[in-house]
Amino acid sequence: MTLFRRLLIVEWSGLAVAILLGAAALSFIAPNFLTEFNLYVMLRSLSVGLLVAFAQMVTLGVGQMNIAVGALGGLTAIIFGATMELYGLSLLLAIPVALGIGALGGLINGLLTARTGVNAFIITLATASAFTGINFGITGSIPFYKMPASLVAFGDRHLGAMPYLLVAPLIVALALGVFFSRAAPGRRLLAFGGNPQAAELSGISRERVIVSAHVLSGLLAAAAAVLAVAQLGSAQPTIGADWLLLSFAAPIIGGAALTGGHISVLGTMFAVLLLGLIQNGMVLAKVDPYWVQFVLGALILAAVGLNRWRAINTGIA
Repeated sequence: MTLFRRLLIVEWSGLAVAILLGAAALSFIAPNFLTEFNLYVMLRSLSVGLLVAFAQMVTLGVGQMNIAVGALGGLTAIIFGATMELYGLSLLLAIPVALGIGALGGLINGLLTARTGVNAFIITLATASAFTGINFGITGSIPFYKMPASLVAFGDRHLGAMPYLLVAPLIVALALGVFFSRAAPGRRLLAFGGNPQAAELSGISRERVIVSAHVLSGLLAAAAAVLAVAQLGSAQPTIGADWLLLSFAAPIIGGAALTGGHISVLGTMFAVLLLGLIQNGMVLAKVDPYWVQFVLGALILAAVGLNRWRAINTGIA
């Protein structure tokens, strides 16, 4: 096997090269790119994005989509804030409540999808509207500002350029890597995504797989919401409003198969880093931020085309 063919098989190799070249170019074009403060700001902004990307990656692994990722994150964020500001719940109790809300939302998505047989795209599109309605119905578009000082401080603290916020996504990434590569439940999710009919014939429960994927997706969206509140210092009802495009862009660019059965935790992480690098570079270069959306769309198309080309040229489905 040639070196070129081996690089093709490793889907994140191209992303790693792009990140290195992009960082080198930015350090030359914008000298302040490599400053500790700029790196801290960039990595801090990636912390939430990593969990958002993982939340979508899980459902893509079983061949489904979760359009409600952002809406569920927004609902979780305001309930998280409300339990502390209005009801005086401690931070240690409010976090499990927030994660429980995410899991419950995922459970609703999973059960509706599995038991009705309706495509998850339609189900989560409907629940996204419902979650958003509940969000704004509770808040009246007014944020919750009185967050615990320890939470706000955690959102700002850093060790050099390394923000404390990034620790949680890195732990989650490691756990997901082990879950999908070593744990039987994770392998069953991917087996079902790769070939649902064969998986069911081998004894894998369709309903259990779909529900598990959506519950895990909801948990990750809720974790992203908690970090977003810590990052902003307040529970904003608009949290999650801009998550949807990123949630698809990162896993797809990272090598996830749209038909299910294959995901890459490391590839997704590299994709989030690349997107953050592009966004940070455009800010430093004073490019209109609206062009970021164009770049994201172009990268998704390029990634889908590259993954298809890799499948044809390497025999990887």
